[in-house]
Amino acid sequence: MKEREVLLERDVIAERVGELGEQITRDYQDKRLLIVSLMKGGFIFTADLIRKIDLPLVVEFITTSSYHSEEVSTGVVEILHDLTRDISDFDVLIVDDIIDTGYTMKTVFDILQERNPRSLRTCTLLDKPSRRQVVFESDYVGFTVEDVFIVGYGLNYGDYYRNVDHIFIFKE
Repeated sequence: MKEREVLLERDVIAERVGELGEQITRDYQDKRLLIVSLMKGGFIFTADLIRKIDLPLVVEFITTSSYHSEEVSTGVVEILHDLTRDISDFDVLIVDDIIDTGYTMKTVFDILQERNPRSLRTCTLLDKPSRRQVVFESDYVGFTVEDVFIVGYGLNYGDYYRNVDHIFIFKE
């Protein structure tokens, strides 16, 4: 059994997700909002976030891979499953669990920008700027975290721990 040092408790996460939902609701009034959730890690955050956005919205999913069950990104981002609709008539908000190196979010952002949405912004629950390897800043950030390996609340290690309702530092 691995040791668990809790970084963010469930209640702290829920409060911040609520605040982000309120801010996004204000910012997207009178817009045609399309949420693009990055899978697999972003699905729990996305589900909680969209329930806090008090607007009509559409949800789509993109599945990417850059970690390949490792603790660090390979730097090569693959799109395993793409969107199923044209986004040119939407204000798009890309949602993910964490921006680490920045490769995944920047790659998806650039791909979607080429598809000419009305607007394109990003939201991440966690930001690890100390690990950034490409220039990229998210428009909405839940928490800035230090350079530690974390799991839970959608974040995984070897496909496990996504179901944990809090975020903890994973240690051997």
